[in-house]
Amino acid sequence: MKKGSSGFKEQLEDDIATGRLMPGARLDEASLATRFGVSRTPVREVLRQLAAQGLVELRPYRGAIVSAPDPRSLMEMFEVMAELEAMCGRLAARRLTDDHEAHIMETLQACARAAEIGDPDAYYYENERFHRAIYKASGNEFLAEQALALHKRLAPFRRLQLRARNRLPGSQREHEGIVAAIVSGDPDEAEEALWAHVVVQGERFADLVSSLDYGTQRSA
Repeated sequence: MKKGSSGFKEQLEDDIATGRLMPGARLDEASLATRFGVSRTPVREVLRQLAAQGLVELRPYRGAIVSAPDPRSLMEMFEVMAELEAMCGRLAARRLTDDHEAHIMETLQACARAAEIGDPDAYYYENERFHRAIYKASGNEFLAEQALALHKRLAPFRRLQLRARNRLPGSQREHEGIVAAIVSGDPDEAEEALWAHVVVQGERFADLVSSLDYGTQRSA
């Protein structure tokens, strides 16, 4: 089955984040091209993107291999992500326009629909739109660019934590609190709500990494 480059990139992210592709596994361009029904050119580009995210190592004469996830580095990135999102929330509460409010509300409702049917993948995509709407509402393009860049780097891990039991309704409740604070024009509450929302994600992912325990499970 043919997939666009974004589609098979997300599948590889998922395979790596969940341990289906183990650290040290070789990612052969020809095999991946056959698996996803694409040429080797988009495969090379996706591997470069995964390397930029820290999920893949590109080694001379050996090609691409899966990197071992580093829980400490991930937690550090989530901490920075929480601060960036908190800043976006604070500024959005101060600078919210009618158009930005309408966009945020539309993405909030889309997240609610995905949460109601219990579809973590659908929720993931709507969640992406929700956070980007807040970045835009901050009115600070540089901050929005930095937040989006780190958001993309953490994408597979943010996606993974959404599969934890009862996470979707919890995440949606947090979204509702975030929006209430932004719409009411309370920058302190918006900042705190977004910070807590992202830190929860980091903590939950650390729990998942610990439970997977890649090294010991596969060597036992």
